Amino acid sequence: MSNGATSADRQRAPARGPAPPCTLVIFGATGDLTRRLLVPALYNLSRWGLLPDDFRILAIGRQDTSAARLRTEFETAFSKFVADKTGEFTAENIDKAAWERVVGRLVYKRGDATDASFLKSIGGELEGNALFYLAVAAKLFGPIVDVLGKCGLVDERGGRWRRVVIEKPFGNDLRSAKALNEEVLRVLREDQIFRIDHFLGKETVQNIMAFRFGNGFFEPMWNRDRIDHVQITVAETVGVGTRGSFYDGTGALRDMVPNHLFQLLTMIAMEPPTSFAPDAVRDRKQDVLNAVNSFDADIERCVVRAQYGAGIVNDKVVANYRDEPKVNPSSSTETYVAMRLEIDNWRWAGVPFYLRTGKSMSERDTEIAIRFKDPPLSLFRDTSARDAMIANWLILQIQPDEGISLQFGAKLPGPDVKVDCVTMGFLYSDYFATEPATGYETLIYDAMIGDLTLFQRADNIEEGWRVVEPLLEAFGANELPMATYPAGSRGPAEADELLERDGRSWRPLG
Repeated sequence: MSNGATSADRQRAPARGPAPPCTLVIFGATGDLTRRLLVPALYNLSRWGLLPDDFRILAIGRQDTSAARLRTEFETAFSKFVADKTGEFTAENIDKAAWERVVGRLVYKRGDATDASFLKSIGGELEGNALFYLAVAAKLFGPIVDVLGKCGLVDERGGRWRRVVIEKPFGNDLRSAKALNEEVLRVLREDQIFRIDHFLGKETVQNIMAFRFGNGFFEPMWNRDRIDHVQITVAETVGVGTRGSFYDGTGALRDMVPNHLFQLLTMIAMEPPTSFAPDAVRDRKQDVLNAVNSFDADIERCVVRAQYGAGIVNDKVVANYRDEPKVNPSSSTETYVAMRLEIDNWRWAGVPFYLRTGKSMSERDTEIAIRFKDPPLSLFRDTSARDAMIANWLILQIQPDEGISLQFGAKLPGPDVKVDCVTMGFLYSDYFATEPATGYETLIYDAMIGDLTLFQRADNIEEGWRVVEPLLEAFGANELPMATYPAGSRGPAEADELLERDGRSWRPLG
């Protein structure tokens, strides 16, 4: 039977065969994450021929619904994604055969995932391989894993495998992350735990390692001798929306820095691994986090936190953060954070890394910008170009338009020696048959085949929290001033001052 994959699908998909037979057990199957991201990702895997023939979904939730109604809800939501030309999915139509291979194999069970008697009742439906996906509130991660263990559902015998995917946030500080790791590791081995960060499913993030270690011309310059500083930006135009109650207890630091931004940081700063085996890569990432300073002193000079005020984003009026639904009117939760950190190792000693992330900003922009040092001597000092020192930047653009560009100086045509800035670059969409994806496709597939490379290990998680722990304490005690910035701006003036003290400036957003 044909798997229905087109030539574009085959170029877009990994060059690997279908995953082994398994049942995907989704706890929280009626939630937004499943509808918006997991089911569309499974649809793409189906189109690419990467789902096994013997594949089924056991959807578990607390709602009084049925498999038929759930399939209809999924299809209605997915049809809206396809029709929305500004959204993630822009295909002209749905591949009905690929869609049916996903939802046609869905069974729904209503029950409490922390109830041992309920989980025992579904045990008979899980004879072979099973991947348990915890698309639930973080407070349920530990209890569900504990009950899975007590019911024997994660025992591996007779050649079958059992794995658990745990969504973020994995803890909300160092103490809770350690406690959660201890809780799940009492039940599961480390190689059964897939701590997921959907950022690592994005093509450009994965291509960072291919770019660094698959090309010979940049690695000799990838060090303190040639690089002046690095900027990592994750800017969002969206505000808190309907997630006010969740976000107000979380904030930009917890939500973005120990996971998303530190993933980008470690991929840029890590040493070459001995191979692309999971632990070889994760060991090198851990080395980076171990070497990051921990902001124990002079936090105010190294970190800026801020809240957005009223403003306009994409021609829409945005309310002050404290006036958003379900947000405390006197909230001290940050919606923006910027920081300066250093990596105390041989390669990066003395090179500052500047990180920033925020909501309700002027542009949606995720990028890594590497600023190379100026030439040691200006050969144009006796010409009209003597003041035209051009900054050399390497830009890894992750969203919205995935690509890589290099900025350098070139002489303008004409008899005078005049140097101007030019850019050489490429977009993935110009070279490859890229298609809409959620970022979960690769991660779900890797969990099915047991590849842990793109998932975080227990020590990776804990070390990320270790780095930001002093900031969490300072924020919680309101020891750091709360700056403000208008919605639709590039952030607070205090973040500009953070770089200006070093004689540098942020790159423009977008």
